[in-house]
Amino acid sequence: MGGQEHLYMEPHCVLAIPDVGSQKMKVLATTQDLSVAQNAVAVALGIDFNKVIIKATRVGGSYGGKSLRPGLFSAVCAVAAKKANKPVRLVLERDQDMKITGKRESTLAKYRAGFSTEDVLKALDISVHVDGGYYIESIVEAMFDCFYGIANAYDVKNLKFKGRVCKTNTPTNTAFRGFGVPQAVLIMENIMSDIALQCDMNQEKVRELNFHGDGHVTHFGKLITNCFTQLCWDECLRKSDFYNRQEEIAIFNRDRKWVKRGISMIPLQAGTAIVSNAYHEGGAVVQVYSDGTVLLLSGGVEFGQGLHTKLIQIASYELGIPSKYISISDPSTQLVPNSGAAAASHGTDTNGMAVKLACAKIRRRLQPFVDAKPEGTWNDWVMQAYLDAVNLSATANYSMGPTDINSFYEKKAKVRYFVYGAACSEVEIDILTGEHRLLRTDIVMDCGRSINPAIDIGQIEGAFMQGYGFYMTEDVMWSEEGELINSGPGTYRVPRVNHIPREFNVTLLKNVECPENIYSSKGIGEVPLNLASSVYFATKNAIQSARNDIGLGGKFRLDTPATPRRVLLACGDQTTKM
Repeated sequence: MGGQEHLYMEPHCVLAIPDVGSQKMKVLATTQDLSVAQNAVAVALGIDFNKVIIKATRVGGSYGGKSLRPGLFSAVCAVAAKKANKPVRLVLERDQDMKITGKRESTLAKYRAGFSTEDVLKALDISVHVDGGYYIESIVEAMFDCFYGIANAYDVKNLKFKGRVCKTNTPTNTAFRGFGVPQAVLIMENIMSDIALQCDMNQEKVRELNFHGDGHVTHFGKLITNCFTQLCWDECLRKSDFYNRQEEIAIFNRDRKWVKRGISMIPLQAGTAIVSNAYHEGGAVVQVYSDGTVLLLSGGVEFGQGLHTKLIQIASYELGIPSKYISISDPSTQLVPNSGAAAASHGTDTNGMAVKLACAKIRRRLQPFVDAKPEGTWNDWVMQAYLDAVNLSATANYSMGPTDINSFYEKKAKVRYFVYGAACSEVEIDILTGEHRLLRTDIVMDCGRSINPAIDIGQIEGAFMQGYGFYMTEDVMWSEEGELINSGPGTYRVPRVNHIPREFNVTLLKNVECPENIYSSKGIGEVPLNLASSVYFATKNAIQSARNDIGLGGKFRLDTPATPRRVLLACGDQTTKM
């Protein structure tokens, strides 16, 4: 599996403004983790944390690439600003950004699988090697997440996993949406696909036979409850009309030699897990003014994932007022200290709960005025509280706390709940060129009780297309000296408009709960990226039809990204013989 470039809309940029009189440094940074940038600047300048103010306005995309790296650029810019005693701005050009900042790690996986004649998976022996670059940053943690996600939705009774982070001559790789799990899902689904081909069985049946269920225990010791794998799978089968389309595709392929179609269904089970406890907390401040308006402060950074919209919704519901009364300020270490990163799909889980707790404090302080004048309005109660000198500012902090994993793994990851899903994709490939078209994708996703279905569906669609790029189009190329060859959007092929499925259907699973989380919702930012592997396996299915035509049956290897060159070569040698 190759790597992947973040290619966010806005490259890294920093503005450092020194305060000569107080020796303080104010930094505006494109970061999704204010605390990391604050730490880096304080250490670089040799000053205390309370003299460093980090602020982030809305960031133009991140995908994990602005989690740890902004600390480096913030420190560099702050040192220059202190030296010059004037504001300094640092903006990376796109090719600099792509060459310096690291990517999703490329991966080599090898495995042995043991399975019964009933096609039940009995044992796995997997070794995974990843490209860490020239020094270790967060790739060891990504390897742990690869381990936690390696079984995907399947019950693996016996598992041996060996992970290695390799030191290479490339820039060190960093966090990327999914963080080790997209590789894990592809490894596992390749294993299930190979088992089906080895047994000459329907791939979807083999997958279904091995699903996790309630009462099962994962390979890292977590008891599974409220498992919705089968529910998502059955709903996706029905919505996509899978088996009828599979028969139609078989007829299509039988009648055509140079164009082939493939269809594939992939299940998904992914846990929300981060290595550090500090990342599992969120902070909020709720300020109510005498005119009834509310200012919301949070440590969560908005970079297009809809976090601030959801926080306003939560405050609106908890205070019982229209959302137009509420505005939200840009996050700053000056307002909410020690905030965790907006990462791993838990921004709403932590910051949203902090907002809820702060709003509850405000409601308790207003309750005597509500009881005294129940026919009054929000503005009446607030004004009376103001006249009585009641504190209308409340702070709250929320930590997810410990989990029920055994003590060995508890030190490595926190898995509070699983997100489930299923995707069906249909692909058409040209045997003569290796090019493909994505005809249709159907996704069924478990979001718990969605706080904002429009945002969640948008996140699912966006994550799917970014995953599509990882599995199908984005080919990172390096020279032998470790220099990036395709260091710009002109040579690096991200998904384009014409790569979006001709028909794209996303359904949120209904009547499901997640008691562990705020309003029974689930974080949905990262997990759907893995469902794009359905496009890869649909492509592989189409290639299998082409290979069968020339007598090349059985399993075969297809590295990712599945570029036209790789697809063409995998189809066999009939083109070169012509």
